[in-house]
Amino acid sequence: MFSNRKIILLIILLITICCTAYFIVVYVPASLARKSYDGAKEIGKDIRDLFHFTPEVKVNNTVVLQQQTPILELATINQTFQHRHEWMNTWMKSTKKITITGTMEAKAGFDLNQKFSIDIRDDKAYVTLPRAKLLSIESKGDIVFKDENGIWNWVDAADRSKAINAFTNSARDYAANANFIQESQKQVVDKLTQILQAHGKTVIIQFDDMPATTPGPFIEQ
Repeated sequence: MFSNRKIILLIILLITICCTAYFIVVYVPASLARKSYDGAKEIGKDIRDLFHFTPEVKVNNTVVLQQQTPILELATINQTFQHRHEWMNTWMKSTKKITITGTMEAKAGFDLNQKFSIDIRDDKAYVTLPRAKLLSIESKGDIVFKDENGIWNWVDAADRSKAINAFTNSARDYAANANFIQESQKQVVDKLTQILQAHGKTVIIQFDDMPATTPGPFIEQ
C-alpha cells in the first residue's frame, strides 16, 4: 500500500503533468495564435494607414481581416505628358489633316476589384496582388488644333470630333505602354515589402494574372 506521502507526491506529479500538458498543448499554441492574429491585424492597420484600404489578411489559411476597399481603384502615380497626333483623311486624292497637341494626365495603379491578399505562414508573407495598369487619362485643357485643308477636301466639325477621339486613343495607347505603370507597381511592392519586413516577415510576391488552376511564380523579396 502507498503511504500518504507517496499518494501526495503522486497527486502532485499528476497535477504537474496535466499542467505541463495543458501548457504545451493548449496554452502555447493559443498564445502563439493570438500573437500571429494580433501581428496580422497590425500589418493590416499599417497598410490601411499608408494606402487607405485593407487587403485580405490570412494566418495559416484562416482569414483574420477581410478586404475592405472604400475606393475601387488605388492610383499611385499621376503622370503628365505632352502628346501630339495627326489625323488625316483622303478623298479623291485630296488630303485634309488635323494636327492636335496638348497636355494629358494619366493615372496608374491598381483595380481593387481584383484579388489583393496577404497569407502569413510562420515567418513568410505571401502577397497576391493585381498588376498595375492605366486607370484613367484626361486632357489638362490646353488642346490645340491645326487644320490643313485639301484642295477640295476641307476640314469640318465632324472631322474635329473624329480627330479628338483619335488623339485621346493615341494618348491612351502611349500611356498604357509607358514605364511609369511599372514604376507604380514597383512602388507598391516596395512599400508592402517594407511594412512586412518591419514585422519580421520574408515577403513573397505573386501577381493575380495566372489561371486559377496554375499557381503563379512567386518572387521573394
